[in-house]
Amino acid sequence: MATTLGVLGAGHWGGNLIRVFAELAGQNLKKVVDPDASRLNKIRANFPFIETSTDPEAVFQDESIDAVVIATPASDHYPSALKALSSGKHTFVEKPLALNRAECAELIAKAESSRLTLMVGHTFLYNAAVRKLRELISDGTIGDVFYLYSQRLNLGRIRRDVDALWNFAPHDISIAMYILDAVPERVAARGFSYLQNGVDDVSFLTLYFSGGIAAQIHVSWLDPRKVRQMTVVGSRKMVLYDDVAPDAKIVIYDKGVYSEQPEREDVATFGEFQLLTRSGDVTIPQIKFTEPLKTEAAHFLECIEKNGKPLSDGENGRLVVAVLEAADRSRKKGGVPVPLEST
Repeated sequence: MATTLGVLGAGHWGGNLIRVFAELAGQNLKKVVDPDASRLNKIRANFPFIETSTDPEAVFQDESIDAVVIATPASDHYPSALKALSSGKHTFVEKPLALNRAECAELIAKAESSRLTLMVGHTFLYNAAVRKLRELISDGTIGDVFYLYSQRLNLGRIRRDVDALWNFAPHDISIAMYILDAVPERVAARGFSYLQNGVDDVSFLTLYFSGGIAAQIHVSWLDPRKVRQMTVVGSRKMVLYDDVAPDAKIVIYDKGVYSEQPEREDVATFGEFQLLTRSGDVTIPQIKFTEPLKTEAAHFLECIEKNGKPLSDGENGRLVVAVLEAADRSRKKGGVPVPLEST
């Protein structure tokens, strides 16, 4: 039987979720709730079959609604998700799942005890280019991973409810843990606020994984360029993932450093040249790209209908929040690395 849906939040990202769920579920997307009447007018104009309301109870108390999609401000994620689960409804929550690990754990326990699907909107885990990047690491194409770094920068969409770290970094944290198939052991972060006192506009975050792998994440909503890039440096090859590139979203560089000194006539002495770099082909793999948000939404519906486990389940959301909490502790300590408290 098809899943009947209700959506809380019709803002910028909520509007995108309404669009993809309407494409997938059609008239089974029954209700949309938002406190802004002008947003609801726009929803009704684009989707005449959707009922609208300014009261969330219109969704929670509707017994015909099987699942709730939550795209409200971050501070509302936990109470709305808990209310949805307590109402017996499968729940999709935009990132972050909640604002602390304890709230995440409560939502996970509630979903498990009620046998309901709980899923977090870590959209980039459903991005074909990110999945290709994970494949290049897991199949050994790039060799041993040395380090990676990412930039998620833009000018605008400045928020008051969360800072740039909590707004942007969940994407890159979730990507890093997904492609490395690992959780960081320590976290260090520094943040700087310029526009609003106490709300960091730019943050620099370092994740320390086992085996000496480091991940550097730079996020900002106060930058002249829109940048969505991640570079992974390995022992055999290096890979650039550029989310805003129209075609070359993944570029593989056959570049590196010789692990042993080759015989070269132009090498004067061993002391002068102990390591030599090499440069080979640049490859752009063909990737069949579909809209990640639509893939994510379809995955949520499939998990409900087939009782499956979401890729970005509640535990995945909790681990990302654990990293963000560690980053907050590090920022308060001046940027020193702190251990990840994942329980």
